[in-house]
Amino acid sequence: MTIESILVSDSSEDNTLVAVAEESSREDSRNEQTTIDFKMVTFSLSGKDYAIDIMNVKEIAKAGNFTYVPNVLPFVVGVYNLRGEIIPILDMRLFFNIRTACDEKPDLENLLILTIEEQTFGIIVDKIDKVVGVQKSSIQPPHPLFSDVNIKYISGVVESNKRLYILLDIERIFSKASPDNTLHTIDKAVANAAMPAKRNANAVPADAATAVKKTAGKEGYKQVASEDSAPAPVSEKQPAPAEDDTNYSFIVDGLRTYGKFTVSSVNESWVKYRFSEWKKERNADKLQIVNQADADAFLKPFWSANSGSWWSKEYADAIYAALPENSAKQVIVWNPGCGGGAETYCLACVLAKRYPNSKVRVYAQDIDLLGVSNAPLLSVPESAVSGWLEPYLIKNAAGKSVFSKEIKDSIMFEYHDCLHTNTLPMADVIFARDLLSLLETEMQKNVITDFSEKLKGNGTLFVGDNEELGNVAEFCESTAGSVTVYKKQ
Repeated sequence: MTIESILVSDSSEDNTLVAVAEESSREDSRNEQTTIDFKMVTFSLSGKDYAIDIMNVKEIAKAGNFTYVPNVLPFVVGVYNLRGEIIPILDMRLFFNIRTACDEKPDLENLLILTIEEQTFGIIVDKIDKVVGVQKSSIQPPHPLFSDVNIKYISGVVESNKRLYILLDIERIFSKASPDNTLHTIDKAVANAAMPAKRNANAVPADAATAVKKTAGKEGYKQVASEDSAPAPVSEKQPAPAEDDTNYSFIVDGLRTYGKFTVSSVNESWVKYRFSEWKKERNADKLQIVNQADADAFLKPFWSANSGSWWSKEYADAIYAALPENSAKQVIVWNPGCGGGAETYCLACVLAKRYPNSKVRVYAQDIDLLGVSNAPLLSVPESAVSGWLEPYLIKNAAGKSVFSKEIKDSIMFEYHDCLHTNTLPMADVIFARDLLSLLETEMQKNVITDFSEKLKGNGTLFVGDNEELGNVAEFCESTAGSVTVYKKQ
């Protein structure tokens, strides 16, 4: 069934949709000499006309009485049972901070059910209009004055039948990484500040044995570094090894282009060591990184243990041992780059065990909007239930294993870019594994400075297994078992 037919079939609930078929037919006849190569579903927010690519719209619906979920973002109004599938519902008026004509909510809201990267969710709009077909060439670049919506969320504007539609870039808003769309006007550098959950699953080490191996490898690459190994501040210069410096320079450029990975003093020792191994693995004519597959292969050993997945007991124990003593009534933790939430839940369980007499508050942040919106609904696969997580799990009505109220209440998932101003309280722990390497050099400096300002004097900072700060921003390195942490000097 097409979206056009869905709009017609649901018209009994909204008189404005009754004439959709006739209107579409008339418009087709008016434009029969025009090649239609783009269709969009149109709707209104606060009296203004908006549109979404029809390929992202699964269906439309009317619904109300959404199930409330605690500790979610303000624009997540709850969840909805869509024929047995529980999906989050987001109010686009709240997301875009658009004022509504009145505060009274209707019994039934107009929903567009969208599918982005195989994930389904619903968005609330004021009024759903019709399907409009246009030529892609007629879509013009956006202008900030066209809408109440931030221009970075707009892919273009288009006129049809004397009405101007603002075309939302729904994939940029909700997906983990922005697609290559020539209509985008925002610098992709912000979108490329992706968080650990963005990585290819094949690049994620799976067990504690990997962590032990990587720790040994870290000592190995430190020996490869120059004899003059005093820690250097983050710098835009990445001095190459004496031998084969041209190929090394290509590696640095390739990692930035295809892996969104910036080589700096934070990871340069590891990159040099990995480059020496890379030359042994590759033929001389295949040293350069020319696509994402090459970047993934080069970076596969870089990512921290259990990154983006459920922690093993060995790794959870290692983090437990590395956490500082703290008898305060409240322990504040900042977890930028939380992704889909699996790592954050594991961290929250370790914190609950480490500080049983304290109220733990974890501020988990990411620019993956869909990930942080779905995180409060996350269930644990059976493969992880019987392990160390079991004491922190309960069964929900559907028989799935979910985290207890105590663990869920300790976490605040937030849609936030760590590059922007952050109003968090001073933190006892900052947990930001592998985040810095996915930022541009200048951004790395800013975030490290933010870490220094937000971390308490006796606090502890965790970065990636293969990242190092040296003496940058008043931090000193220490080792707790197999885990390296940083304290303020």
